[in-house]
Amino acid sequence: MSSGSGTAPRSDVDFMRCALERAVQAQANAEVPVGAVLVHGDAIIAVGSNSPITSHDPTAHAEIAALRAAGRALGNYRLNDTTLYVTLEPCIMCASAIVHARVRRLVFGAWDTRAGAAGSIIDVFALPSLNHRVDVFGGVLSEECAAQLERFFAARRAPRDRGYLRVPVVPAGAATTAGAVGVATTVGPAGALGAGCHSRSVK
Repeated sequence: MSSGSGTAPRSDVDFMRCALERAVQAQANAEVPVGAVLVHGDAIIAVGSNSPITSHDPTAHAEIAALRAAGRALGNYRLNDTTLYVTLEPCIMCASAIVHARVRRLVFGAWDTRAGAAGSIIDVFALPSLNHRVDVFGGVLSEECAAQLERFFAARRAPRDRGYLRVPVVPAGAATTAGAVGVATTVGPAGALGAGCHSRSVK
């Protein structure tokens, strides 16, 4: 089935590649390379890159940046019927924000065995008292997402096993997409998107 523009709808892999481009921008700014894009229908409505160092903001993870940008674009903090793509499994802070924003679906790339809150150290999305449920899929382009992080940290310190990421590691009971392994986290100011990763208003 074709989209309204006459082109085939983009897949989870397509949008994750856009998130990877955002991670590249974060790395160019000497930030941990994590990127995120928020999608409504087949349109990217907001993007985010990790930026806590340059912004002097501990909450400036890629997911938070994308959620903030989307809220401003839509004029609403409730981001109903959206999908968030992020290159690293979200932390507890980001997972909670995703729930509060009423994001419908989360797709992430690499698992974060030290701080991931979508099944690695805790599954925030499965907490029984929450009044909103997010559909979570981990492992999309997980090897690429993890390799990007591993290259970044290898360049900053002597190569050794620090146990930061193990690929592919999927927590028991975690939802994954076919042929995938990984997931998201981190924020930054919206910037230029690569070819095929253009945002547009849905208002």
